[in-house]
Amino acid sequence: MRKKTLSLFTFVIGIFGYCQSSVLFEYDEAGNQKYRGPALFSKQSSDNLDENKKTSSVSPSQAMDEKTFWKQIRLYPVPVNDVLTIDWTDELDQLIESVSLYQHSTVHWKFQQQNAPNLNKQIKINMTGYDWGVYVLHFTLTDGRVFSRNITKR
Repeated sequence: MRKKTLSLFTFVIGIFGYCQSSVLFEYDEAGNQKYRGPALFSKQSSDNLDENKKTSSVSPSQAMDEKTFWKQIRLYPVPVNDVLTIDWTDELDQLIESVSLYQHSTVHWKFQQQNAPNLNKQIKINMTGYDWGVYVLHFTLTDGRVFSRNITKR
């Protein structure tokens, strides 16, 4: 009897663990993380996502992928000599929580700005005193996702 009870208990725990929601991690070909979040919004379930858009209230930030995000951002001039200008659309203005600039070889940021209404959908970063090299521009969204792009400083 004890063996059957232990076996039944193990089975119930296994079913319970299997029913838990899963977190999906997607990476691009260079190994950079593109997406971290519920598996509901992955490319693999894009058919379900289209159906969910019609039947439920999926927020635009969750439905937006990285490719769509970068189409609505304008970075110039690249490579940067003095000042990097970043512009974005009205749709992204509600989604961007903060913008950070890191030197590629360090973990400390050189620049960080929270998105505020007075920014007017634009940030100018004076990089005159920065060393030559590669910098990583991070956009943190309100839903916790982070999109990044490399910027070269000459």
